[in-house]
Amino acid sequence: MESLFEDQQPKTLKPDIDAPLAERMRPRSIDEVAGQQHLLAQGAPLRVFAERGELPSMILWGPPGTGKTTLAWVLTNSVGSPIERLSAVEAGVKDLREAMVRAERYRKMGKRLVLFIDEIHRFNKGQQDALLHSVERGLVTFIGATTENPSFEVNNALLSRCQVYRLQPLNDGDIRGIVERAISTDPVVVNRRVTVDDWDALLGIAGGDARTALNALDAASSLSTPDENGEVHITKDVLRAALLRRVLAYDRAGDRHYDTISAFIKSMRGSDPNAALLYLAVMIEAGEDPKFIARRMVIFASEDIGNADPSALTLAVSVFQAIERIGMPEGRIILAQGVTYLATARKSRASYTAIDAALDVIREGADVNVPFHLRSTPTADSNTAQEIKNGFFPEGFEARTFYRPGEAD
Repeated sequence: MESLFEDQQPKTLKPDIDAPLAERMRPRSIDEVAGQQHLLAQGAPLRVFAERGELPSMILWGPPGTGKTTLAWVLTNSVGSPIERLSAVEAGVKDLREAMVRAERYRKMGKRLVLFIDEIHRFNKGQQDALLHSVERGLVTFIGATTENPSFEVNNALLSRCQVYRLQPLNDGDIRGIVERAISTDPVVVNRRVTVDDWDALLGIAGGDARTALNALDAASSLSTPDENGEVHITKDVLRAALLRRVLAYDRAGDRHYDTISAFIKSMRGSDPNAALLYLAVMIEAGEDPKFIARRMVIFASEDIGNADPSALTLAVSVFQAIERIGMPEGRIILAQGVTYLATARKSRASYTAIDAALDVIREGADVNVPFHLRSTPTADSNTAQEIKNGFFPEGFEARTFYRPGEAD
């Protein structure tokens, strides 16, 4: 358990040169947070809560490196509340009960404890139920962080008492801004006199993950030999050499967990079954939850393969179900079969792109008025043959193409 506040007062976290670069560069206020403007811009929900000085219980759902832990810290700091952090990988019901005892003490002082639980999806039903009672009583403000869809991984009773906010992957501009700030302000990196020569390589490795970008920069700059002017240049070759060394050490609760699953997915996306098997072996050997791996494979089958090979989704779901029934170590064979199929399958992101495009239209305020001949009424069916010539789009809505399989294969 980590307490971020002492003596009921917010403490200013000073960068520790021994901490990872991503930790040293963690924002200290809402205005320093990169991206997530749909949540943090003026008038957006999280900024409004911070300005009012009141936080509801919430779940922050998003990919790795998008700022879930950072948001929990800066939001709590902005309202001046005490906060404690638990990792669902390590904590149990006993840890929760001890936190509630401290929460009772805070309440007597007129303060409400913010309990931040990282990877809340790893809590089992009993652990989530133990938390539910304190949330219902208002004893704590609960902030959970998860990379998985909370609708599937969080108990309905607990979920219904929380606001769910989805964080988006950071864009390349956000990532570059974060890295440039590290190069110009972090004492360790400044002392190394770092210059990024190949931004495309670094941003490609990051994949919208700020933590990955900063850790790649840190590793590459620490392993590089300065040139005759004492400067360190980050190139594609330097990055490749540094990251190959890092992947061998795996931490289920840390950065390498996210780095490895990212490399695993990208290898399948790049149709390289051998590299994908290598990263699969790293995760298996490290004791990664096989259902976590299989779940990502199901998402990949639809997101990256789609209708280029519709059987891929069926196979991926079968892999997930088989892992639930068989378990490990035999499950490694099932995972390997699924990985080699997905990696070598034809790829198409057309369906993924299409639904996002359609959602954008709806979110922009499109008026979807169902045509009379498509409505569920007895008289509507009689005119269908004649009126179908007008198409299936809503009345007054200009027909457009969302699904472009040939262009997105």
